[in-house]
Amino acid sequence: MSIVVQKYGGTSVADADKIRGVAERVMRTRKAGHDVVVVVSAMGDTTDELLTLAKKVSANPDRRELDMLLSAGERISMALLSMAIRELGGDAISFTGSQSGIITNDRHIDARIIEVRPFRVQDELARGRVVVVAGYQGVSYRREVTTLGRGGSDTTAVAMAAALNAEYCEICSDVDGVYTADPRVVRDARRIGTLSYEETQELAESGAKVLNAQAVEFAKSAGIAIYARATLSDLPGSDPSSDGTVVRKHAPRMPGSVVGVASERDIFVLQTDGDAIELLNLLDARGVVGKQLQANTFGVPGDGVTLVISRENLHDEGRLRKDIDQSFSAAAKLIDDIGAVSVVGAGINAAYQNLLKGTAALRSAGVSPLATSTSSFRITWIVARSCVEIAVRVLHQTLVDPQPKPLP
Repeated sequence: MSIVVQKYGGTSVADADKIRGVAERVMRTRKAGHDVVVVVSAMGDTTDELLTLAKKVSANPDRRELDMLLSAGERISMALLSMAIRELGGDAISFTGSQSGIITNDRHIDARIIEVRPFRVQDELARGRVVVVAGYQGVSYRREVTTLGRGGSDTTAVAMAAALNAEYCEICSDVDGVYTADPRVVRDARRIGTLSYEETQELAESGAKVLNAQAVEFAKSAGIAIYARATLSDLPGSDPSSDGTVVRKHAPRMPGSVVGVASERDIFVLQTDGDAIELLNLLDARGVVGKQLQANTFGVPGDGVTLVISRENLHDEGRLRKDIDQSFSAAAKLIDDIGAVSVVGAGINAAYQNLLKGTAALRSAGVSPLATSTSSFRITWIVARSCVEIAVRVLHQTLVDPQPKPLP
């Protein structure tokens, strides 16, 4: 039988009734003739609640101890779902990340998977069991419990699908796919039927929450199709893009089309006249991942370094600020109250029209970009945090709404 990997997010397993609903869907998949591996997130807001509890004990909690704490949430979900499947007459077994063979590097809070050794998973599938895996976690080569950062359960699922040579990986949540913008911000946002790996990865890196960027990286390298779907939807049919989003190698769009708008509100900018190498060594020592680095003369003090930092996996910001102040003093400046808004699409910067039109539209709406950066698939404007939502709406109306229909 072919193997299918399904991942269910926190809202999908938020309480006992929802866990029973997931168990019924898993059993339907099993009866359709598939071997099934299920990856689960922590129930509801469990991870946020555990983080809040940790902050009450320590303003700057140790990253290793945070991993020990946060990894407990997924273990609760996996055990409950396994019980629910058994109540429906299925045969299920639950595994932690380490038991299922998820091997990571030695970083805490935002570890990366370096290898999957799914021997126990394969053994249990051969016995006809449904295997339920705790997402978001693994074990380092030093046998330390690690977690994979926000959205890490997606990464667990796709990495497991690749290791098992699964037919596809289904990412199930409370939304029915990836949209052209956050529907809570843009009422006319549309579900995207098909995305390329690169477009999806850029959307995820830019703040879209439906899929995790590292998960897409695994899918791309292994050629695994990802189906982003609603938990309450039917099982995928012959055309899974009809009621969800399919992520695959190619998407049916003309080059230069803008496929979607994503945003991040919880970022800050670090500017310093110090040595870029000294700064990056400091950030590495603190386990801080930056984005959009610009160094005027790399490794030469006094010429200026600018770095955008996301707070998503930064849980000891106070300690980081203190270290920067001690190392760079008045030469460093931290800029808060900003956000980033990005438009994404294949070949988006083959010409400057998208950049020029987007910038002009923002200025006409009274939004003054503070900085701009680009890649082959993305244009990002840094704006005041209070302007993020209006910038999303303006860019969607200007660059997404007029797009031609997809190619057949």
